[in-house]
Amino acid sequence: MFRTLYAKLAGVLVLLMVSVGIIYMLVSWSSTRHYLQEVNQLLNRDLARNLVADRNLVAEGRINEAALKETFHQYMVINPSIEIYLLDLEGGILSYSADPEKVKRRNVSLDPIRAFLEGDDLPLGDDPRSHDARKPFSVTPVPTMDKPEGYLYVVLRGEEFDTVERAVRESHFLRLSGWAVVVALTFGLLAGLLVFHFLTRRLGALTLVMEGFRTQHLGGERSPASAREPLGDEIDRLSHTFDAMAERINEQLAALEKKDTLRREMVAQVSHDLRTPLASLRGYLETLTMKADTLPQNERDEYLRAALSQSEALSRLVGALFKLAKLDACDAPPQLEPFNIAELLQDVLQKYQPGARERAIKLDYAPSGESAWVNADIGLMERVFDNLIENALQHTPRGGEVTVVLSEERGRLSIGVRDTGSGIAEEDLPRVFDRFYPGRGADTGDGHVGLGLAIVKRILELHESAVEVVSRADRGTEIRFVMPAIG
Repeated sequence: MFRTLYAKLAGVLVLLMVSVGIIYMLVSWSSTRHYLQEVNQLLNRDLARNLVADRNLVAEGRINEAALKETFHQYMVINPSIEIYLLDLEGGILSYSADPEKVKRRNVSLDPIRAFLEGDDLPLGDDPRSHDARKPFSVTPVPTMDKPEGYLYVVLRGEEFDTVERAVRESHFLRLSGWAVVVALTFGLLAGLLVFHFLTRRLGALTLVMEGFRTQHLGGERSPASAREPLGDEIDRLSHTFDAMAERINEQLAALEKKDTLRREMVAQVSHDLRTPLASLRGYLETLTMKADTLPQNERDEYLRAALSQSEALSRLVGALFKLAKLDACDAPPQLEPFNIAELLQDVLQKYQPGARERAIKLDYAPSGESAWVNADIGLMERVFDNLIENALQHTPRGGEVTVVLSEERGRLSIGVRDTGSGIAEEDLPRVFDRFYPGRGADTGDGHVGLGLAIVKRILELHESAVEVVSRADRGTEIRFVMPAIG
């Protein structure tokens, strides 16, 4: 029954309204009763003294018993809501106007009487018709204040008053208060239910969207608050949070799908690339095994060199794959430290100078500026320069030139490797950093076209640096990136 949020809120609201109504009626009845008591006592504060003065109850310094009995009789007829008692100085009841069978006390407490005569706040006195009830009263000493012989004690809300009040309260007051409370609570309940309906309606719509997101194709319907700006209440914020979460999940799923596609392509390509050197290596070894006794020494040495070359190519390919996998998994985050990148470039260039001279390629270094300090991983940056220079040398013909450029501008270092090779076709430029993409068709030295530049891109991404390529067919290529300088 109370499974929905709206039903739970409605139940709580009904319970709250009923509780408020009961509390209101109790408080109203109690406050009205005390209000009437106080008003009655204030209006009749001097009633006892006026009775003594007006009815001649004191004659020659003594209580006039006949006048007192006559007063009892007349006030029982004229004003049955009061009861008159004659008390002695100890509070004992000497005579009264009430029905003798209903008087249950023989005396009343004198403390409220003394407080009343001293002018304190209007107290409540004992009701002779009850053992524990207390009621408003008026009192005066008789025959005089100077020589009191007793007290004229007037109960202002006698039994007759209580009977009439009870009847009126049970009929008029309760009906009026009851209807007022019912109308007020009904209005409040309807208003509250209407407000809850509008509030939970948006939650219901959001729930439907979330259910659809869970059961249907991801990336579909969006929440109701997705188009509203700025954010409103908690429901709007929840809707926007769900939108952000759904968008993030869709992005991650798209990335996973892309990675899965790339993985499938990579597995297929790696299988092909591993098969080629393995087949060549096996062929050379089988030839050496089968013709070991008949092959001349020079041919045997040639087969061994070819087998060694294929094993080295295979080793480079596996190493490149392992390095790229580690970079993708972030198993080895960059170990950043400050170093002079110009010195690192010079050390790397020294490694490739002999090979460049053998191929008649000019390997040049063109630094510009004095400060060349960066905060990066030395090992990873050395791998970047190795791959870029190897890639440039592989695509530069004999007599060509490879230039490493280093310049600084506004606190940023620009590093580029420029060659005078065949360049890259315009349609191949967007995919030159893709793994295994055979753009220019030459071997990079790591076993396959594309892995070296893919490693370069991933390392620079880990350093929060982007790499770009500028090339024209038959005019050469420049691959460059920018890093912040320090110091």
